[in-house]
Amino acid sequence: MRYLLILLLGALLGGAATIYFLGAPRAHSAPGVPVKPPDSSGEPPATVVITFGQSFIDGVMGTTFSNLDAPKFQLGQTNKAADEFTPAVFQGGCANSITILPEGSGVKTNVQFHNGSISAPLAFTGSRNISGSCIQFKGWAQTSIQLSFDEPKQTLFGRVNVESVNLEGVSPLVNPFVTVFVQTAIDQRVNPLVLVNERQLSLLVPVRASNGAVKAQVKDVRSEIVDGALKLHLTYNFAAVKGQTG
Repeated sequence: MRYLLILLLGALLGGAATIYFLGAPRAHSAPGVPVKPPDSSGEPPATVVITFGQSFIDGVMGTTFSNLDAPKFQLGQTNKAADEFTPAVFQGGCANSITILPEGSGVKTNVQFHNGSISAPLAFTGSRNISGSCIQFKGWAQTSIQLSFDEPKQTLFGRVNVESVNLEGVSPLVNPFVTVFVQTAIDQRVNPLVLVNERQLSLLVPVRASNGAVKAQVKDVRSEIVDGALKLHLTYNFAAVKGQTG
């Protein structure tokens, strides 16, 4: 019982110290406006639907981990107090980073479409200098992804929201610190995700016989999760461009 009380006290003190030195992770809104579901009254004119199935996402993730370097993010300090909390003499011997793994801790890193939402479990490993000690950690984070569309930039963004962090083999005394470091790294280093940019959305259709072209830009984006797939409903606005044929 005494040992249990010590663990609980350590966790509470650790959590309080984490917030005092580092502050609670701050959620920043993604650029643009949140993407809404399709209008129940029907599709507006000039709307096209693009479907991203699970097999497409699996292909992207598989190629990323097989042929590219594993995503890696530095665990930066959040304020001056945190810099003072870790003595400078000890800061050089620890990687202070988190690496996303294809799988680990019984979880496979992936993007999933289900129950009307986009979720992404992320397996990771990393290390962090905490008060002169290099803490090695591993685990996984449950995240969700919210979509937003910036019309002037013609870009579809995704924001990764960390819902929970599950660590393995980390002392209860430092667990709150590591949790905040992981959450902050994902929040600040990953966001915002550029999912589709202007080059991929905008269209230019040459009409040489009319000495010009028709330019199409997206004015509205809607999304829905159907049968394990993400469907994007893109509504375009057309404009004539004289003298430009390609």
